[in-house]
Amino acid sequence: MNLLIDSFISAIRLIVSMDAEMVAIVGVSLKVSCTSTVLAGLIGVPLGFTIAFSEFVGKRMTITVLNTLLALPTVVIGLFVYAFISRRGIFGPFDLLYTQRAIIIGQAILIIPVVAAFTIAAISRIDERYRKTAMTLGANRLQTAWIVFREARFGIVAAMVAAFGRVISEVGISMMLGGNIKGFTRTMTTAMALEYDKGSFILAVALGIVLLGLSFGMNILFHFFQGRVHSQ
Repeated sequence: MNLLIDSFISAIRLIVSMDAEMVAIVGVSLKVSCTSTVLAGLIGVPLGFTIAFSEFVGKRMTITVLNTLLALPTVVIGLFVYAFISRRGIFGPFDLLYTQRAIIIGQAILIIPVVAAFTIAAISRIDERYRKTAMTLGANRLQTAWIVFREARFGIVAAMVAAFGRVISEVGISMMLGGNIKGFTRTMTTAMALEYDKGSFILAVALGIVLLGLSFGMNILFHFFQGRVHSQ
């Protein structure tokens, strides 16, 4: 018990003093997580819109597959991406393995289904009369999609927040594709695992507090935008 209390107090001091190593680790985590979330949004939102707006054979199955991928283990994605970017893989010549770009690719693949599925859900909540009215007034397909996007914007933002929350706390992809290289690919979760293995709890606890703070903030934002969706 004393060890936990001492570690917690020392961790608070580390956070307050803005320890250089801790700041660097948090910076790497935020950089790769924000980049992968933006990349997933650029792919997942249009994908969700396309699926929601289109009628095609297998649409229900496609949505089921997307929902299934929401629970895909990070180590599975890590193995999949590793096979492609390792030296013997198809993209081996690009030297992506054990770089931040590798982590970003893996994390983007992880959360594209999250963004797409939440986008579909957000659009499905929009009253069908918005779309019919826009088309009746002469709006083309793109203009109609923009009108629906404006109505579903809070749900889509909630999707992006949920996606960021998913990647900021993942460890499998960051460890397998980034290699946990100090000052380069070491994220909060991989650093916490390393410090625990070394028996050094102060930095691990400090990073845990920062991670919990970020996760708490993301959850507040998520519920805020979800509340805006339900109040519409």
